Amino acid sequence: MRFADPKANIEAFRLEPGMLIADFGAGIGAYTLAAAHAVGRRGRVYAIDIQQELLGRIKGIASREKLDNVEIVWGDIESKGGSKLPDESVDAVIISNTLFLMEDKDGIAREAFRIVRRKGRVLVIDWKDSFGGLGPAAESVVSEREARALFEKHGFSPERDIQAGAHHYGIVFKKT
Repeated sequence: MRFADPKANIEAFRLEPGMLIADFGAGIGAYTLAAAHAVGRRGRVYAIDIQQELLGRIKGIASREKLDNVEIVWGDIESKGGSKLPDESVDAVIISNTLFLMEDKDGIAREAFRIVRRKGRVLVIDWKDSFGGLGPAAESVVSEREARALFEKHGFSPERDIQAGAHHYGIVFKKT
């Protein structure tokens, strides 16, 4: 596998029907849509992004695929309350290919902690390296070690790693 496979990574995250999920920095919606299939009609996935045009795209795809369990949220995941979700309201948060883009990495970890229920989980997937320009700029890469330290600092403990792709790492954290 050359790149991260959202469907396989969501399967490895072990979501269950009926769960409430937040996809931070939903982007083009690959993880939102995979999670929506995993949690089924009784579940809900909040696709959160600051770019409205991307959210519109996700909404269109979800509509075509008859995924009425996807909710679009225009929000800033780096700021407290920016996800627009209530405290301890979701079972899990997905943060995929997003950390390297964030200026306030502490802010995203704090917002995830705020909205995840006690013993809830966070899946962090990001680039291992720049790979000569294939991934993010070298100075923007957030290493696996840095990601672990960031989420541990904000009340999460690593639960397990997943094989997220040839160029990505994947870590499942649990809220402590």
